[in-house]
Amino acid sequence: MSVRANHFVLFRAILACAAALLCAAPTAGVAGEAVATSAPAPTSFPIAAEVRLAGDDTQTRFVIDLDRTVPMRAFALADPYRVVIDLPQVNFRLPAASGGTGRGLIKAYRYGLVMPGGSRVVLELSGPAKITKADMLEAANGQPARMVIELGSVDRTAFVESLGVEKGPELRPAIGAADATSSVPHRIESPKLDAAKDDLRPVIVLDPGHGGIDNGTQSQSGVSEKALVLEFALALRDQMEKGGKYRVVLTRTDDTFIPLNDRVKIARAHSAALFVSIHADALPRGEGDAQGATIYTLSDKASDAEAQRLADAENKADAIGGVNLTEEPTEVADILIDLAQRETKTFSNRFAQTLMREMRSATRLHKQPLKSAGFRVLKAPDVPSVLLELGYVSNKGDLKQLVSEQWRTKTVGAVALAIDSFFAKRLVSAGKPD
Repeated sequence: MSVRANHFVLFRAILACAAALLCAAPTAGVAGEAVATSAPAPTSFPIAAEVRLAGDDTQTRFVIDLDRTVPMRAFALADPYRVVIDLPQVNFRLPAASGGTGRGLIKAYRYGLVMPGGSRVVLELSGPAKITKADMLEAANGQPARMVIELGSVDRTAFVESLGVEKGPELRPAIGAADATSSVPHRIESPKLDAAKDDLRPVIVLDPGHGGIDNGTQSQSGVSEKALVLEFALALRDQMEKGGKYRVVLTRTDDTFIPLNDRVKIARAHSAALFVSIHADALPRGEGDAQGATIYTLSDKASDAEAQRLADAENKADAIGGVNLTEEPTEVADILIDLAQRETKTFSNRFAQTLMREMRSATRLHKQPLKSAGFRVLKAPDVPSVLLELGYVSNKGDLKQLVSEQWRTKTVGAVALAIDSFFAKRLVSAGKPD
């Protein structure tokens, strides 16, 4: 093994020790949040069938019709102003356009799964507001069971004073709400990690972006990014597992919301040799048209304005889930991370180049296919990482490809070939002295 490779292994070991020491210290929770323990989801989930908004900029009511009552909790968060409602896992069957627009104090809202057994509704507020009522009403007088949230306009001071006050029927621990303060990804299963200790194959972590409450970008016809990239990641996993050269781990295998930091932790917990985050972009209306796949590597400064726009949008994903759990590293960790990232960045750039070459024969590439930006999911200091934008759902030609099984099969094959080529070169270089 080369001196450079030995350095890389050493930094990984140092970082693992530092992480263990840091994780041993108690962590503070997010203001206004109580912790509930997850549990197995029920076999039949409650159904949310209708949603209604009423009121004005002074008082606003938010109502969801359910087929049964469920426990809940509601609390406010600041910067940006929002109200978070935690529920047990719910099957949302709301109209397709629900959430895009609001009324009164609510400018928009999101809903979806945040973890197996737990759902969340996030109300994006137009300004500071107080939860004046949070009720779960039994079915009566021909009306179905209903969740009712009432908001009243307040000033900033009163809003801040209301933080930490929860409203609504208690969300019992047995139901399984999201643990907003957990420092360990709920998707990591220790038995699987232990069973893989004797497996020396490289670990490839595939990260389908978004999921659950976070749809990602969406085409005008209603095709969501989260569904497109999950299908691609599952197909890529199946293709790679046929060859038997790698252990393949997915950050999510279903429509579940995974915080950005947890995606990175999954890669590091499995000692991943490569992390590939999979997405699909969309240009906002009025900002022209773009097409083709783009491959991003980590940079402190974006390579252009479009890269910066995309990184800013993707890095807000945790806020979409209701709670932003960004972890600031200590000064010591900063030094270790800087040293390790120099080596990691070299491997990341090398894989990006290889991926670009292989994908040219399978799909259309962006006019500037290699870019860099400060994506949080690429910041594992000891795991070579890239973010692959498969195309633009805002472009008709790209969208036609993205929903095509024939295109997906061809492009999956190209990505798999790039991974094979990348590791073949690493094995060769590892045997040469520096």
